[in-house]
Amino acid sequence: MWQSLSFGATYKAAYCISVCPAGEDVLAPFLDDRPAFLSGIVKPLQQKHETMYVVPGSDADDYVTQAFPHKTKRHVNSIRPSTIANFLDTMHVVFQRGKAKGIDAVYHLIFTGQEPAEATVTIRQQTLTVQRGLIGKPECTVNADSKAWLGFLRKERSIAWALLTGRIRVRGGLGRLQAFGRCFPG
Repeated sequence: MWQSLSFGATYKAAYCISVCPAGEDVLAPFLDDRPAFLSGIVKPLQQKHETMYVVPGSDADDYVTQAFPHKTKRHVNSIRPSTIANFLDTMHVVFQRGKAKGIDAVYHLIFTGQEPAEATVTIRQQTLTVQRGLIGKPECTVNADSKAWLGFLRKERSIAWALLTGRIRVRGGLGRLQAFGRCFPG
């Protein structure tokens, strides 16, 4: 989205065929002559001096620095959900596989207050699974007032404030919660 906006509102990122269906109109030349496509289209785009929009602390943030040191990085905000349902539905979008390396845990998230909900989040082998309801035995359980949790995600309140006031309670260790948080930067 940010990349498209840098070119103008009507720009279609057609060459992003590896990550989105927007590139279907340029797929045939790629399939017909891959080496020519890579040298004529992909290589010039990789070498282009441009701004790359990334979420700070994300896998992309690290990758751009390593793979494209000539490109300028600009940090943008991650998705900041306005409801618990939105948070649970968008977790897979902001999940960072690289940051999940070495995590093997089941989390129970129990939300109370204005928007009660329960979910099981499993992070295993750098993949994420989110299920509604409490399933299995967790390594970490987070009980949170939904308003306090959303305030924390939107950077309106600190996690320390929520923990001290009891609006967020963690069973299973703060280290597990910190590991969880690393997978969702921004």
